[in-house]
Amino acid sequence: MTNKIAVAASAVRINDHIYSGTGTNDHPTFAWETVTEVRVEDGLILLITGNLKGPHGEFWFEPDEEIVVIRYPEPAAVRAPLPKAHAKHGH
Repeated sequence: MTNKIAVAASAVRINDHIYSGTGTNDHPTFAWETVTEVRVEDGLILLITGNLKGPHGEFWFEPDEEIVVIRYPEPAAVRAPLPKAHAKHGH
């Protein structure tokens, strides 16, 4: 399950998806890009999508500016199975 939520730009996390507009493709799902890096530069929040060495997007925001992101839930921590209790017959 995914959640579309509004957060301050300073609360955006890596792997959140941000809307980058329709660009050259009219299909709306292609307009959401994955945040791969979050930086603070000159008091602004810089969100980078894609690979820095290749084609990427840069989005600049004020730290308290509200933006909508799609955030996937954190994967559940893998827990070791509980040991099975030995059934003892009390006599």
